Amino acid sequence: MLPGIGVFGTGSVVRVFIPFLRDKGFKIEAIWGRTIAEVSEIAADLKIPFHTSRIDDVLLRRDVDLIFIMCCPSLHAQIAVKALGIGKHVVCDKPAGLSQSEALKMVKAAQYYPSLISIVNHSLRFLPAFISMKREIEDNYLGGPISIIDVRVQMGSLLQEKYDWLCDDTMGGGILALVGSHVIDLISYLTSQRAVRVHAVVRTFIETTKHISGIRHITSPDFCCFQMELSGGTLVTATLSNHLQGQLSQEVLICGPNGHLVVRSGDLHGCREQQEEALHLDAEAVQASLLVPDFLPKPYIRGLQKMIGALREAFQPVEDKRGWIKEPVSKAATFEDGLYVQAVIDALKKSNKRREWSKVTIMTEEPDPNPLLSAAVRATAISI
Repeated sequence: MLPGIGVFGTGSVVRVFIPFLRDKGFKIEAIWGRTIAEVSEIAADLKIPFHTSRIDDVLLRRDVDLIFIMCCPSLHAQIAVKALGIGKHVVCDKPAGLSQSEALKMVKAAQYYPSLISIVNHSLRFLPAFISMKREIEDNYLGGPISIIDVRVQMGSLLQEKYDWLCDDTMGGGILALVGSHVIDLISYLTSQRAVRVHAVVRTFIETTKHISGIRHITSPDFCCFQMELSGGTLVTATLSNHLQGQLSQEVLICGPNGHLVVRSGDLHGCREQQEEALHLDAEAVQASLLVPDFLPKPYIRGLQKMIGALREAFQPVEDKRGWIKEPVSKAATFEDGLYVQAVIDALKKSNKRREWSKVTIMTEEPDPNPLLSAAVRATAISI
């Protein structure tokens, strides 16, 4: 039996993935929104039986066993940690919190409850083109170690018509956190390497719009260009921009000694020995695009659709007493992956501020909230 689902968030993507969930047989039992006004509207539109603006009202429902967190990143850690603590499975949108400290709390909660599913929505891992790309890399299509990866993502604005968290860099808005996190995770997934040091230029070119002006200005970045040196010697360059009018344009190019692989939108092409070939053409992407509004990036939504399919398989009845298995979602990003992505984002922001290369350091312990007090306590203990 599939678990009942509680959803946190009322954004545009929620209206898209809830029909996907229902198509796979999941039942949406409850939804949370920041205000009663906005959550009651989406609950009525999507025919969800229960809605609230109180977090615990969803988490404590007995008919909810799987939580989808698709709200403001400032709430991701709070909801995820509490949900795991009371025995709920969790799918959390990217990024995993606003800082490494928040992401680390999520990691520790997931480690404490290893029997529960706890994954981050880095949906490009489930896009068939990237699954095929990873397989070709592992089968030595490139003829040796990866030398260069070049990523280019051009898309329209991520902002809505009113001022909200998407406009604020400190609240997790902007192309670096919302798209860059996907890119950072995807590279780690494809190469099994992690960034050692990074260099970045991050900019906010559009500070006001026709709908957002006055006292409040937009601080979330709409452009970033960064480089990463990976642990295996690979050099990555990435350019992400919100300044394209129209459909998303995305290209991921991976080069090796004897060839290259490239994914454009949902298709994979390769070239070796001067011969180009189509390795995967995603015919299903065309069908999926009919269900997705133009302002949502279709490869990411297509990957989310595939991830939901994997979740359904994970909850199919099995012989053991648990009643579900993790294997179908084994390639999903874990909370540990989310912590790594947050560490890279922190390093990119530091690099942009200092205008120099920055080392990627992953936090293993939460920082002391009051180092002066702790130092005084240690000094007292020593004197005693």
